[in-house]
Amino acid sequence: MNAIQKPGLRPANPRFSSGPCAKRPGWSVEALSEAFVGRSHRHAIGKARLQEVIERSKRLLRIPEGYRLGIVPGSDTGAVEMAMWSLLGPLGVEVLQWESFGGQWATDVIKQLRLKDVKVTQAGYGQLPDLSNVDFSRDVIFTWNGTTSGVRVPNGDWIADDRQGLTICDATSAAFAMDIPWSKIDVATWSWQKAMGGEAAHGMLLLSPRAVERIAAYDPPWPMPKVFRIKKGGKLNEEIFEGSTINTPSLLCVEDALDGLRWGDEVGGLGGLIGRAERNAAVLSRWSERSDWIANICADLAARSTTSVGFIVIDAWFKGLAEDAQRAAIKKMCGMLDKEGVAHDLAAHRDAPPGLRIWCGATVETSDLEALCPWLDWAFATVKSEAGV
Repeated sequence: MNAIQKPGLRPANPRFSSGPCAKRPGWSVEALSEAFVGRSHRHAIGKARLQEVIERSKRLLRIPEGYRLGIVPGSDTGAVEMAMWSLLGPLGVEVLQWESFGGQWATDVIKQLRLKDVKVTQAGYGQLPDLSNVDFSRDVIFTWNGTTSGVRVPNGDWIADDRQGLTICDATSAAFAMDIPWSKIDVATWSWQKAMGGEAAHGMLLLSPRAVERIAAYDPPWPMPKVFRIKKGGKLNEEIFEGSTINTPSLLCVEDALDGLRWGDEVGGLGGLIGRAERNAAVLSRWSERSDWIANICADLAARSTTSVGFIVIDAWFKGLAEDAQRAAIKKMCGMLDKEGVAHDLAAHRDAPPGLRIWCGATVETSDLEALCPWLDWAFATVKSEAGV
């Protein structure tokens, strides 16, 4: 059997993981040389660094006046959980679920908080539910961009301006890469390790004035773990949104987050970051459209992710395999690419259909994605050939 010829050009950076994501171009550990390590985060310098992360994030994302932004434990997951534990209960809840994280939030609302008036609106991977039917008399929980499904909401037009409930948005793979209309959002969360390529374990929690009012007026009936407590003296603990943190943060991670935010300003701010992600996603779209073996998991062009792009294999040989054999073929492909040093961490999420997931946010260079595409064709053709097809 003749070996299929390998492409000549390799990506300069083979990191296409959907989290933690690639560092900004040109990053090295020297970027952290001024980190305030071995010192207290409560010292004036440490607190100032934390507050700088907050202020730079607000400015870069164009957060409106009156919104609070704080650094919280547990990455994006911790931020979403903090919001749910602190805010849910006064109204019914609708959870929109079209990928694995939406499913986790639904599980927490039903099985952990044990709320009774819960509506779960579902759609399969690669799809969105009918957003026109969302009930905004309830608190609504949703992901802006499905990191594991390759699907995003196309805009915020479907969110009611006169809503009674709060909108709680998991925006971790959308913030810094998509245009989020903040007036439509009452709570948003994200993590440092997604779109800006920071280090993990820290989350960001954004609260609108409506969310702040809910916190002041409402005391949840369940026990509140320390890491979720954002209320003090019967009202929002404003210190959390001024550079103080509930538990000890990593000041090395703080320095890395600041490095990414400074880079975001250098490439043109939010518009520059969004433009980079959209150009990158366009490379993958053009490649999949001219390939006969793969397709974007999302058929709706407006709903396709521009950061964590999902693909399914449409080749007849592959579709004829049992699911475990399909996953084995994808694993073999990804192993080949990893061994060649051209692409790491490309397999679709374990809960998604067998396929590929390629991060193409702003920290990824367009030239690396252009170099990657022929290698994807090579890997699939090789696996198929070795199967005797």
